[in-house]
Amino acid sequence: MTPLDKTIRNGKRAARNARSAGDNAVHGGEMLRAASDVIAARLNIMAEGLANPMKADMREMSLMGTEKVEAMTASATAVANNLGDLAARVSKSAMDEVGHARDAASRIATAASPLAAAAAHHDYAVAWWGRAAGQMLTLNTELLKAQADALRPIHSAAVANAKRLKR
Repeated sequence: MTPLDKTIRNGKRAARNARSAGDNAVHGGEMLRAASDVIAARLNIMAEGLANPMKADMREMSLMGTEKVEAMTASATAVANNLGDLAARVSKSAMDEVGHARDAASRIATAASPLAAAAAHHDYAVAWWGRAAGQMLTLNTELLKAQADALRPIHSAAVANAKRLKR
């Protein structure tokens, strides 16, 4: 792959990341609006239940806790899974880079001339820069995925509840 091809590929990935970040922000805003609507509706349900316990909506009151636990558990599970994957990727990248550095040090140490040593050092530095840029884009992509995965169950529950409670 040529440097230009890599630049185009990385540009496309950066554009997808920007769209993902925007989607995450929109979903976060939708979740906050829905949560506000749900809280307002449920406060009314609780007030009505306190005013007349015989007519209290016990089903809805019981959902107030269980739904939160389910959504937060799903969110925490998504975060844990994604962070485990991220840690594995970062560890692998670090170990790969140790190998690249070792190979570069060997080429520099065995170079036939100072110019050849400088060229080997330059080649390593340029290649490192490209690898680092690609790794950061990948990490950014995976962090955006982790954010979306963590938000999804909470967003879904809040939006569904807001629709249901609009009766």
